Amino acid sequence: MTTPKPRHVQPATALFTGAAGNRLVADVYGESGQAVLLLHGGGQTRHAWRHTAERLARGGATAYALDQRGHGDSEWVGDGHYHFTDFAADAAAVAGALIKRSGAKPMVIGASLGGIAALLAERKAESEGQGPVFSAMVLVDITPRVDRDGVAKVQNFMRAHAREGFGSIAEAADAVAEYLPHRPRPRSHDGLKKNLRLHPDGRWRWHWDPRFLEGPRAADHRDELEQAMVEGARAIKIPTLLVRGGSSELVHEAHAREFLELVPHASYIDVADARHMVAGDSNERFSAAILDFVGQIDHPR
Repeated sequence: MTTPKPRHVQPATALFTGAAGNRLVADVYGESGQAVLLLHGGGQTRHAWRHTAERLARGGATAYALDQRGHGDSEWVGDGHYHFTDFAADAAAVAGALIKRSGAKPMVIGASLGGIAALLAERKAESEGQGPVFSAMVLVDITPRVDRDGVAKVQNFMRAHAREGFGSIAEAADAVAEYLPHRPRPRSHDGLKKNLRLHPDGRWRWHWDPRFLEGPRAADHRDELEQAMVEGARAIKIPTLLVRGGSSELVHEAHAREFLELVPHASYIDVADARHMVAGDSNERFSAAILDFVGQIDHPR
């Protein structure tokens, strides 16, 4: 007898205000239980978390999958402020709103850019004597130091069509398939379509502000970011899990070991065969690891 697949959880929509008064949009899965804030990677949208958010909701949590500033349906900020500290300030602002809603600090799961935002938010709060922003933290394929060639490869893919876009969704699908040859091509373009916008000129472009790639992502800012991330890691007091893609282009085993030296109480999971986008490459294993971590920790108020 075949076990039926669980039905999709239909999310509600929530609006939040970022640190600069910018509008932020989130999908909300679940109605009660521990709040979990999901922060996607650069160039992604909240839809990257759908399967994990559904699993969290079925496990009794309330998952908030947020479009970060300049991404998806959240506001593309007029002044072009897309520094890492801006994303961190937004994460702290949304965490504060969730505390008001539920009376408890949310757990945060941050992939790549989302993980940087979460870690820097914690660092700032600790340095100002405010205490932790979150009740627990999961960093997905991000550590204070990463492979810079891997970062360049990711950013080159993002820049390749940022301005000119694609003539069709199928053309965008071909570009993604060339960049991710290890991942089976989906039967439908519906998921990819959520990450694209049709512009008046008939071109499809990524659902994020191309100015996001400008400014603080230049090589001369990398040392500054690494130092801030190292300081943030040393300051972590909350339960923490590092999830690394076993074949990650960015986070190597040495980077993970360094992180565990900085955060001795952290747990660590290596998801075999997954690359940098762990949740997309191996969602079942990834989600199982997340649910196991959530089930093992207490969430202080």
